[in-house]
Amino acid sequence: MKVSVDISMYPLIDDYCQPIIDFIDRFEQNPAVNVQRNSLSTHIYGDYSDVMGALNSEILAVIEQVPQTVFVIKLVGKDREKAVINACE
Repeated sequence: MKVSVDISMYPLIDDYCQPIIDFIDRFEQNPAVNVQRNSLSTHIYGDYSDVMGALNSEILAVIEQVPQTVFVIKLVGKDREKAVINACE
C-alpha cells in the first residue's frame, strides 16, 4: 500500500536549522522513499512499511540528539506524489 506523509519538524533550540536539514538529507538518501522539500514541510512518499520504517528510525535518531523536538505528521493512505489539488475549482 502506498502512502503519503507531510511532516514538519520543530527543534526547540536556538540552532534549529541544521537538525532539520540533516533529518531531510537522511530521508533523501533512502532509496525506498521519495522526498519533496518545500518551505513549510517535507513530503515523503512510498510503500507504507518503507515510509513508516524510515520515519521510525529517523525520528528516533532526532529525539535521541534533540529531545525537545516537536514533529507534526499527516499521513494519507494513498500516493499523492503526482496529485494536483484544485480546491477552488
